[in-house]
Amino acid sequence: MSAAGVLQATDVVGGSFLLLLAATAATAVLLLLGTGWAQHKWKLPVALAGVAMLVAALLYLQADAIWLSVHQMPVIYRYVGWMIIMPLQVLALYFFIQVQANLSYGLFWRLLVVSLVMVLARYMGEVGFFYPTLGFLIGLAAWLYILGEVFFGRMSEVNGRNGSHSSQTAFFWLRLIVSVGWAVYPLCNFIGSFAGGIDEGKLTIIYNLADLVNLVAFGLIVLTAAVRGSASAR
Repeated sequence: MSAAGVLQATDVVGGSFLLLLAATAATAVLLLLGTGWAQHKWKLPVALAGVAMLVAALLYLQADAIWLSVHQMPVIYRYVGWMIIMPLQVLALYFFIQVQANLSYGLFWRLLVVSLVMVLARYMGEVGFFYPTLGFLIGLAAWLYILGEVFFGRMSEVNGRNGSHSSQTAFFWLRLIVSVGWAVYPLCNFIGSFAGGIDEGKLTIIYNLADLVNLVAFGLIVLTAAVRGSASAR
């Protein structure tokens, strides 16, 4: 193997990719194993979080190899991952609440479509397929719609009325990730497109650290709530 393909001790960006690869792969295995520990009604949100983590691990496996080869991270790779991971996480939230009470199929499809639009609009604006401002605003509006549903919509109402203490606590932290954690993505998109840009290495580290919380912590919270909910029902 050439020296260019070896992770150097001073390559913090490459190290962050390796960290994310190990963390997401380990969490994916834990979540998929966790479907066997949880009751039937909890299996779907745990499985969705596990699949999202598996996709993330495959993405970071590829990203790590690309970074070691060219020391760049083409934006298309991140958006392809987000196009799958973020809708899966939103649907995991939907089925997390579905455990407590039935939600409408209309809400399911709205969340799925809006989460896809959120990522696709930001991507199209960032790469110049249409006006960057338009892409940023559409992506921002889609994200705000998701926040409205989880904070003020039917999902919040059901969790507040029917959720156990452990599920309410878990939903609090999941909402915090979707709001504060996900805010990193439009913020970096704004800085890159409208505020003079940011060094690619620094931007990559910011995205990777955000993903460490937004992906790994999200999955572990879902698993913890499922295991606790299953144990209390026995």
